[in-house]
Amino acid sequence: MLDMKFVRENPDIVKQNLKNKFQEEKLPLVDEVIELDKQSRAAKQEADDLRSNRNKISKQIGALMGQGKKEEAEELKKQVNANSARLAELEALEGELSEKVLKIMMTIPNIIDPSVPIGKDDSENVEVTKYGDPVVPDFEIPYHTEIMERFDGIDLDAAGKVAGNGFYYLMGDIARLHSAVISYARDFMIDRGFTYCVPPFMIRSNVVTGVMSFAEMDAMMYKIEGEDLYLIGTSEHSMIGKFIDTIVEEDSLPRTLTSYSPCFRKEKGAHGIEERGVYRIHQFEKQEMIVVCKPEESPMWFDKLWQNTVDLFRSMDIPVRTLECCSGDLADLKVKSFDVEAWSPRQKKYFEVGSCSNLGDAQARRLKIRVNGKDGKYFAHTLNNTVVAPPRMLIAFLENNLNADGSVNIPEVLRPYMGGKDKLIPKH
Repeated sequence: MLDMKFVRENPDIVKQNLKNKFQEEKLPLVDEVIELDKQSRAAKQEADDLRSNRNKISKQIGALMGQGKKEEAEELKKQVNANSARLAELEALEGELSEKVLKIMMTIPNIIDPSVPIGKDDSENVEVTKYGDPVVPDFEIPYHTEIMERFDGIDLDAAGKVAGNGFYYLMGDIARLHSAVISYARDFMIDRGFTYCVPPFMIRSNVVTGVMSFAEMDAMMYKIEGEDLYLIGTSEHSMIGKFIDTIVEEDSLPRTLTSYSPCFRKEKGAHGIEERGVYRIHQFEKQEMIVVCKPEESPMWFDKLWQNTVDLFRSMDIPVRTLECCSGDLADLKVKSFDVEAWSPRQKKYFEVGSCSNLGDAQARRLKIRVNGKDGKYFAHTLNNTVVAPPRMLIAFLENNLNADGSVNIPEVLRPYMGGKDKLIPKH
């Protein structure tokens, strides 16, 4: 959420940002919210003047009563009563206008970084760098569920009966591989100085609206019926929420945390949920990283975060590339975002396995996460990035480590988490 003062003083910048994000339908909202804010500030000023006048008159009434001038005091009391009625009207109006201003401000997107490429959707995202050599072997690579089934490692039919499409049972070596990747990712981030955390897997509505836009909330979040609770779509939601309504000492920054959680997503409007596979699903597990830092340090931390994911995948010999998300592909709270994509030898193309985002002070402003600095208080900057999110990551892992005989190589870094195994042997 933007600062209202910034919008008031820079309407042209806000409007141009809407055009850059191809949200022209929101352009009238800028003038509307500025007018509503003007009315709100006028109502507040009049109310403040009435309160000041009431205090002044109250002192005069006390003095007159002390002097025995009861009639004059009674006349002033009538004026106080009249002012009180008007004050009640103004307070109600102020609350109504403030609510309207907030509602609009929650829909106006954050100002994107000047370096973000202008584009309408993800088809116009820009490749930044490739890491590792993408290889297509001289043997056919089956669909990822077929590879898993050779190890008796997945049961989609049973999951469909139990929970429906978008769910799965992982078993045996594949389930162990899934857990090994999560454990390795946890230790990888701890070794890079991040504090490990297991957060709540449900959050209240005020946290949900603090960490994401209304559009994202509607498309992603599952609500618990009869409770003010939502299942998290990523542990970023809980982790940023951890700092809600706090004042953080400047010398304690940055806060660098890595968190594990299951994730639950409706995937409303998403394509591929009906496909037989684990690429787009309703439930998965993920290792996340988040940073709360000073504003001037957020660009540096952004580069560090996405590089962590690249380094993790390269340590498992998986080729990856980074894409910069264009303006139209950025969620409303984001200032800048990179996707990390892994190479798929079967598809002969890259696919997304992680997303790194700098949200500026948008989440901090909504959640009131402030920093106590030497020159006063200010809003922190927040960032997040996927360390690894199996089982999607397993697709890249299995395809890139598959041998012609159907066995799967285990990279050296994962062997301690797989009981020392250097290879998985299929059962079929």
